[in-house]
Amino acid sequence: MAGTLKVGTITTPSGSGSITIPSGVVLTGHMYPAFEAHSDGSQGISDATATKVQFETEVYDTNSYYDNTTNYRFTPLVAGKYFVYTGVNGYAGGSADLIGTEVFIYKNGSLYRQSYHNMTGNPGFILGTPVSAVIDMNGSTDYVEIYGAVDGSSAGSESFFSANNYFGAYRIGA
Repeated sequence: MAGTLKVGTITTPSGSGSITIPSGVVLTGHMYPAFEAHSDGSQGISDATATKVQFETEVYDTNSYYDNTTNYRFTPLVAGKYFVYTGVNGYAGGSADLIGTEVFIYKNGSLYRQSYHNMTGNPGFILGTPVSAVIDMNGSTDYVEIYGAVDGSSAGSESFFSANNYFGAYRIGA
């Protein structure tokens, strides 16, 4: 592959120094593994209850590490730091007021980062809530997944609304 450097030494143009590439490291100029997925449509959920968001459609998945059919989780098999990002639209349903939306990044089944929008006093119907984090992944068993909650004034019609919900990650370094 053109532009790929494996084990070796790079000498700077001025001859003032060099960089040694250790065994097992491949420099490609790309941040792999990486993926992004989005929802196919709305997902009905229970009021004010943390629920896993289902991102069924892969935009890309460089190494097939994202499960878009069963667990809806990213399990990168390359250790490193990953930039993880998501955005989920909360919908109160019908004529209900949206009280708030929460979006959670979970690592290995536990809360890692969250974002909350409180709409009390400013009622609305739909609200997008983004959240991101840099997360160390061990390259074997660590995984990340997205949960969300929608609190509406008329329990029973809440959803993660539309195909504009997204989830992605890419490796940014060792």
